[in-house]
Amino acid sequence: MLIDINAYTGHWPFKQLHGNTCDGLLERMKEYGTDLSVITNLHGVFYKNTQSANDELYREVRSKRAFNDRFLPFGIINPIYAGWKDDFNTCVKDYGMKGIRVFPNYHDYTIDDPNLVELVKMARDADVAVALTMRVVDSRQRSWMDLSTEWPMKDYLPLLRAVPDAKFMLLNLGTNMALSDEDVKTIKDGNVLIDTSGRYITHFANYVKRFGKEKFAFGTHFPVLDYYSGLLRIESLRKEEANEEDRELFRHLNVKRFLKL
Repeated sequence: MLIDINAYTGHWPFKQLHGNTCDGLLERMKEYGTDLSVITNLHGVFYKNTQSANDELYREVRSKRAFNDRFLPFGIINPIYAGWKDDFNTCVKDYGMKGIRVFPNYHDYTIDDPNLVELVKMARDADVAVALTMRVVDSRQRSWMDLSTEWPMKDYLPLLRAVPDAKFMLLNLGTNMALSDEDVKTIKDGNVLIDTSGRYITHFANYVKRFGKEKFAFGTHFPVLDYYSGLLRIESLRKEEANEEDRELFRHLNVKRFLKL
């Protein structure tokens, strides 16, 4: 079995994407043997009202039975936008989403913003995951209208420390991974799942050794990135780096435990 924990539908305003619908993503999943994908609507990064994007995604997933069986939608919540608590309840209670995503650098608030901390505590109490995205697109190829800076991993860790019993997904590690011993301990001690899509996961075996094999799961960041690299990092591990049981953890077992699938 194979589960992708980081995929999208929707458009990115500064880059043409292909396969960025449920139909397009499902075709790619069939090509590579992926059984289930966690998906988010990219429009929510840019809509002032992120809930409009969550509603779009929910309607699209509900439009075909095949989508219901193959997709796990995550909503995007902006905790400094009016009505965000209602948005959270709609996503979790009405739509049954098992996770939310936040984009503080795009929505212009700090990682220690009290509203964000409150949101994470609400997610913890509802037993849903909070996904933090280290990078959406490479800033070296950015539009002048896009973000000029990227946050390194360490900039997100104060939120993990503020709510240590929440569930966090750290996605697309495409930024600086310089971490102190305390930072590494925060990740190892927390209920954290890291996907395999990011550029800094090139030497995957080193990260498994550093953080633990239970901390990683297959992710593509598709359609922003190519579909195969995240899977290749798992399948290319040498025998002395990972056995078949370890690969099964990365392919599906870790995320099934994490999201209680």
